[in-house]
Amino acid sequence: MSYEPYPASSHPHPPHLTYPWLPPPPAAPPAAPSRAPQHPPLGHHSDLRILRTAYRWQRRVATLAALGYFVLFLVLSAFAPGFMAGTVADGLPVGLVLALAQLPVTWLAIALYEYTAHRYVDPLARRIRRQAEVDAKRAGHGGVTGR
Repeated sequence: MSYEPYPASSHPHPPHLTYPWLPPPPAAPPAAPSRAPQHPPLGHHSDLRILRTAYRWQRRVATLAALGYFVLFLVLSAFAPGFMAGTVADGLPVGLVLALAQLPVTWLAIALYEYTAHRYVDPLARRIRRQAEVDAKRAGHGGVTGR
């Protein structure tokens, strides 16, 4: 049960006011009409969702390329020792060739990561950054700082 100092009907002002006998504060003047932006605010912009998706795809592909090869190497080492002990040429075992191939596969994963960054993720990030600068100038903040 809540305590109310005055019944709701005998009290003209809301009960949360400190001094209910004072008149209510004057209403705020109406805000000057401002030009609304042609696009939604940046925080709700669909480009951020697209950027997150592109970055997530980029991370997954590069990670799966490097880790997938390594896991394949481990599985072959554990479950196919006869295959790994086979020779490629002049007594060079398949396992050693596959182990040495881990370095170029890692380089390939890094190159794939860089390629997708330059091709997909960076242009989206630049576009969002430019839009944020335009939004800041329209709002009167003078631009984005801190570069």
